[in-house]
Amino acid sequence: MEDFWDSSSCGEALYLKDCDQEGYISQAKSRYNLEGSLIFPFAKFDQSRGQSVLEIGVGLGADHQQYVQAGAKTVGIDLTKRAINHTCNRLKAFGLNSSLLVCDAENLPFDDNSFDVVYSWGVLHHSPDTRKAIKEVFRVLRLGSIARIMIYHKRSLVGLMLWLRYGLLAGKPFRSLNEIYGNYLESPGTKAYSRSEALELFDDFAYVDISTPLSHGDLLDSPVGQRHRGLLLQVANLIWPRWLIKSFFPRNGLFMMITAYK
Repeated sequence: MEDFWDSSSCGEALYLKDCDQEGYISQAKSRYNLEGSLIFPFAKFDQSRGQSVLEIGVGLGADHQQYVQAGAKTVGIDLTKRAINHTCNRLKAFGLNSSLLVCDAENLPFDDNSFDVVYSWGVLHHSPDTRKAIKEVFRVLRLGSIARIMIYHKRSLVGLMLWLRYGLLAGKPFRSLNEIYGNYLESPGTKAYSRSEALELFDDFAYVDISTPLSHGDLLDSPVGQRHRGLLLQVANLIWPRWLIKSFFPRNGLFMMITAYK
């Protein structure tokens, strides 16, 4: 997993052309054109002034920059030095600062009750032991504080597409979704969860809210990741029944957005 993301941070191959202010502005614009309608109301950057915020998995640093600019007291971690370097370069290009370090989400180097918010967008489903990582999130949060975590939703339209391609059309219709997500979505071992499985992951928390809206990947409104290309996807993009999906499957999105209160 680490080698996969250290070769190219999430979104780097698709959206980052130059490692300067202009390049990072362009990358953020591409990111938020695709996912901003989901990220901004979920992350609540504008409500974070004065809060101590830990971001797990900073990637290229666009969301971390939002927290810094909003006036949060920020700490960011990532498993790869590549992502930390990108985020350092990004903040430096805008005259901003944060505490950034390479470390493992399953073994956070912070005291108990250290943060008001822990935020992570599309990261912890890559961790070998996601349950342990969630327990670490709980541990470092102060009582009454909030975790905002996006992990992948198993029963999504993206999951259906992956099953059609790597299950049914591959002559293996009984291949499990766990195997398909783990081998064909992103880095090796990527996981996805049902709502009940997610509630079990967050069972230490006092209250958990889960939302699974449709995103660009479910609707094939964008390039669907740095691993996926080809004629079959081009054909699917032309015939995908977006109007039907929006009408009848609005809660079958890939992004499982979890707000958990300690």
